[in-house]
Amino acid sequence: MSNSGHPKDSGKRRGLMLVLSSPSGAGKTTLARKLIDEFHDVKLSVSVTTRAPRPGEEDGKDYFFRSVEEFHDMIERREFLEWAHVFDKYYGTPKADTVARLDAGEDVLFDVDWQGADALHDQMPNDAAASPDPAGRAPETPAPAGP
Repeated sequence: MSNSGHPKDSGKRRGLMLVLSSPSGAGKTTLARKLIDEFHDVKLSVSVTTRAPRPGEEDGKDYFFRSVEEFHDMIERREFLEWAHVFDKYYGTPKADTVARLDAGEDVLFDVDWQGADALHDQMPNDAAASPDPAGRAPETPAPAGP
């Protein structure tokens, strides 16, 4: 993504947090990969996990692979923007890595469930866009004022 062209734009801009949120199995990862293939300047966030690497996965590229003890230490040190315990494994978004990438001007795509999206927004309200309601409901519109 390019600079805005606004006169106050010094040529170096902060990256964008692009949050893709839906329930598990709804196709987030497929859509995320298509977006990354189409927009080469958008990069997928790299999560920390306690699960074992799958064949071909690289530490620091696909995930940051850590032990349960290391993950718990990271929780204690408040090193995550969000984290979850899913099917006996832990997953989390590392705060320092995310902030460094945004500060460098990188646009980062997050593939998370609705709780993760809420946590990202809570932790970085000036960076994360609001996500749609997890139940798919439209936001409430106030009733027009009477005469």
